[in-house]
Amino acid sequence: MKSRESLVRLKEFQVNEKRRQLQQLQMMMGEFDRMTKDLESQIVIEEKKSGISDPNHFAYPTFAKAARQRADNLQVSIRDLRTQEEALETSLEEMQAEYAKAAALEERDGSGMRARA
Repeated sequence: MKSRESLVRLKEFQVNEKRRQLQQLQMMMGEFDRMTKDLESQIVIEEKKSGISDPNHFAYPTFAKAARQRADNLQVSIRDLRTQEEALETSLEEMQAEYAKAAALEERDGSGMRARA
């Protein structure tokens, strides 16, 4: 029954790999969120310094305009990563179910082999 043991190990590896990928994705989203908040605070400071808070004003600070665009891009990236996160979570649930099934089969076969011996 070596093939079942290796199947169980393979499924366990796949589950752990999906968890690692999910954790990396969540860390990236957290970092992007932190960067967005940092940019937004820099925008507020720049707007206070110039006295202009309307992005359409001709004298609106260039740095604030660029920072605003970067923050918007980060928000788009976070939304895309959330979509990936949902897909990964679904995939992880499926992998966990497959692993549990393979482990149960291995245990059943293992205990059956010991009973015969």
